[in-house]
Amino acid sequence: MTHGEKPQGRDWLWSSTSLALLGFLAIAAFFMFTEHRAHFFGILPYLLLLACPLLHLFMHGKHGGHGGGDGGRADRPETHKHDHHGDEK
Repeated sequence: MTHGEKPQGRDWLWSSTSLALLGFLAIAAFFMFTEHRAHFFGILPYLLLLACPLLHLFMHGKHGGHGGGDGGRADRPETHKHDHHGDEK
């Protein structure tokens, strides 16, 4: 590349077509935000409520679930013996 040449990517960015496209996209983004802001804020509480079970579902894989940290092994000694037949003495 000689001293007077510009990189080819910068030519497209500063062309009149790309500047017009960028201007149109900026205007469209502005109107999309202003016109649909009420819809977004209206659904925001439901998104927060939806986040609770999703976080519960995805975060329990980190500590072994509800088993108390031992991975829920079946060979652990039981601490509470219950007679389910009603024959307690």
